[in-house]
Amino acid sequence: MSAAPLVRRALAEFLGTGLLVTVVVGSGIMATRLTPDVGIQLLANSIATALGLAVLILMFGAVSGAHFNPAVSLVDWFLGRRRRVGLSAPALGIYTLAQIAGAVGGAVLANVMFAVPTSLSTTDRATPATLVAEVVATFGLVLLIVALARTGRGAAAAPAVGAYIGAAYWFTSSTSFANPAVTIGRLFSDTFAGIGASSVLPFIGAQLAGAAVAVLAAVLLFPHVTDAAEEIVIPKLDADPDASAVHRRDRPAP
Repeated sequence: MSAAPLVRRALAEFLGTGLLVTVVVGSGIMATRLTPDVGIQLLANSIATALGLAVLILMFGAVSGAHFNPAVSLVDWFLGRRRRVGLSAPALGIYTLAQIAGAVGGAVLANVMFAVPTSLSTTDRATPATLVAEVVATFGLVLLIVALARTGRGAAAAPAVGAYIGAAYWFTSSTSFANPAVTIGRLFSDTFAGIGASSVLPFIGAQLAGAAVAVLAAVLLFPHVTDAAEEIVIPKLDADPDASAVHRRDRPAP
């Protein structure tokens, strides 16, 4: 992979993750200003996030794969490391840094747009129940993404992932963060969507555990799952299109 494509991919991950957090935090702030009803606030927040995520996957997917999530990037690297498909270890590090930086920037941007001071959140979210919920939320998200890639349905990732996250807002007690970078970003907004510093590391640990269980399930459910690493979430533009084409011809059928 040449430096220029990796720079473009990192930029796409930075912008995509940043805009995702802007959607999450901004819609949360707007919802609390429009209604005191917590249920309606969560409904507005979940709809905005589901739609925004789908749009962002379509916008950036062909450039970087639209991971926007260090757990997804880690799975991409892990599944493809032996056959040298998917992310390399250096690219994984760059993706992760870009995602975290974008998430923090996205939270700050939402604060600025709504004239809210940027400060650390005081919302403590970590309980045994919400940590289990984060394991479940991340497990479902990662398994969905890998299943779509392995079965050649990456084109459905945008609506499917958006729909899953929108639903998971409601069926998990944690409201489905399911993303270490987004979790870190939401620390920097003391608003409806924020998360306190004491909850960040427990949430990230639960998310990584969910991703690990999802990888195990994917390996058991989908033979040759490692062949699909380069197509998580959406097939990325390849620095060597001819080599990529040869690899796809040699790939076993689902």
